[in-house]
Amino acid sequence: MKRLLLLIAIILFLPVSALAQDDEILAELNEQVVKVPMIIDGFFGKKEISLTATIFRPSGDGPFPLIVLSHGNPPKASDRPKIKRYRIVPQIQEFVKRGFAVIVPIRRGYGATGGDFAEDYGKCSDAFYTAAGLEAAKDIVATITFAANLPYVKSAKILLVGQSAGGFASLAAASVNPPGVIGVVNFAGGRGGRPDTNPGEPCVPNRMVITIETYAKTTKVPVLWHYAENDKYFGPQYPKEWFAAFQKAGARGRLVIQPPFGKDGHSIFTSKTGIPIWTKEFDNFIKEIGMN
Repeated sequence: MKRLLLLIAIILFLPVSALAQDDEILAELNEQVVKVPMIIDGFFGKKEISLTATIFRPSGDGPFPLIVLSHGNPPKASDRPKIKRYRIVPQIQEFVKRGFAVIVPIRRGYGATGGDFAEDYGKCSDAFYTAAGLEAAKDIVATITFAANLPYVKSAKILLVGQSAGGFASLAAASVNPPGVIGVVNFAGGRGGRPDTNPGEPCVPNRMVITIETYAKTTKVPVLWHYAENDKYFGPQYPKEWFAAFQKAGARGRLVIQPPFGKDGHSIFTSKTGIPIWTKEFDNFIKEIGMN
């Protein structure tokens, strides 16, 4: 009881500016929660579900170019519900102030969407990455279809951005060539990293090469690959091999491997202190593909 009274007292005597700060940020970003319809194969045939997504955008009528921002996958399955709505506000602010609308879908099996997990790649010793990535791609494509019809979105200027498993999902989505997508930014993307048991050693890494080659053969848009040397999920060498396979298969892109960042370079996008680093490459990329 004493703790509760103390908490109430603290809240009551907080300055108004402190209490209103989050609301002010959210109002500035025009935050909106939406439901994205999606058709999937159910036990009794096709069925419609919905993905929970959050939209952020500049003020005004637009139309604005669109970023579809895709989240990663936590090491423990029990942590998937904790993703909630993946509101990484400092990073989203960077996109919005550059004139982008941003939609952040929560894929099947995670956080606010829930339901069955669709991206399981099986056992580490027998991983099937290609199919897992294409399942994640279905969620991204459904989000693109939904967002492209919003009146304030430039449906012909869509950028896919993802971190970790979200970066990998964005590569998979680009391979099916959704209308309006003109580029991809892959931050520390991949699958099979095992930082809990074997840092820097992905499961069956040669299969990731095969998967990347498969996606690259049908990918028509340029991709920025952005990693750090001390990525504890994948290390510096595997992204180089994946990107080499990507180029060899005929896809276009550019690989950036930053110097070591903090204790784990896998967080260079999600950390506030990484913002001045990745935004430089991001700005160069969107200029290269004509999005600004």
